[in-house]
Amino acid sequence: MTPIDAALVRRLIAGQFPQWAALAVERFPSGGTVNAVYRLGDAMAVRLPLVAGGAQDVSTERKWLPRLAPLLPTAIPEVLGTGEPAEGYPWPWSVHRWLAGENPKEGALSEPSLLAKDLAGFVTAMRGVSLPDAPRAYRGGPLATLDTETRAAIEQLRAIPEEDVDCDAALAVWNDALHTPDWPGPPVWLHADLMPGNLLVDATGRLTSVIDFGCMGVGDPACDLFPAWGLLPPDARAAFRDALAVDDATWTRGRARTFSQALIALPYHRTRTPAMARNARHVIRAVLGER
Repeated sequence: MTPIDAALVRRLIAGQFPQWAALAVERFPSGGTVNAVYRLGDAMAVRLPLVAGGAQDVSTERKWLPRLAPLLPTAIPEVLGTGEPAEGYPWPWSVHRWLAGENPKEGALSEPSLLAKDLAGFVTAMRGVSLPDAPRAYRGGPLATLDTETRAAIEQLRAIPEEDVDCDAALAVWNDALHTPDWPGPPVWLHADLMPGNLLVDATGRLTSVIDFGCMGVGDPACDLFPAWGLLPPDARAAFRDALAVDDATWTRGRARTFSQALIALPYHRTRTPAMARNARHVIRAVLGER
């Protein structure tokens, strides 16, 4: 990762956006692993990739966010400034309008059924987008492409008994899912990373914004079912499915994709990123609890 601090951000802003140079710069705590976020004054945020892979996300968001925004029922990031490499920082970066709200926390939702409805509305709107020349979503390919990495993660967890994952049950769930047919229709528009850290809710628990569109593109609609197991309790999970009218095969693929991501994330993040590890444990419990 490239080291980033407030002094670097101030220099970048002063050099490329002098009209904002007098504004306060403050690191915003985040569980994300791809971007650093700094608050700029009261109304803006500076988003800088931490790794080379995040640099392409910046370009993707610059191109597509303005086109998606008028088509969606929920606020999404608005790019106010496009920064370029400078001051020893090697990648493009962006200034966004600040979006107020808090990340929802799995197991502590105040209005899970209403949040499920809001999430379904956002996913439905994304699926209805028909913008041409869409990129391929980061997670949009066939389920089988995740097989090798998922099996390796299960074996890693088998060697970490303190995580208390029923690895035989996890393997059975994964093996069953691999028999599910792939998505037979045309690819649809996806956010493709609807983790709690990419959602913002207001004080009443309702969805106000969806952020971090670096994985967006077209692919299997199952990829946007992550909140069902990553965030929502069983009753709200069912409401989310009903609102989206998800068929059995797509639901099974969605569960398997969410499960795979959690299994892979837990061994890596358990000693690095507490929020990511906590959510991975939540997903694993939720999926195995449905057996």
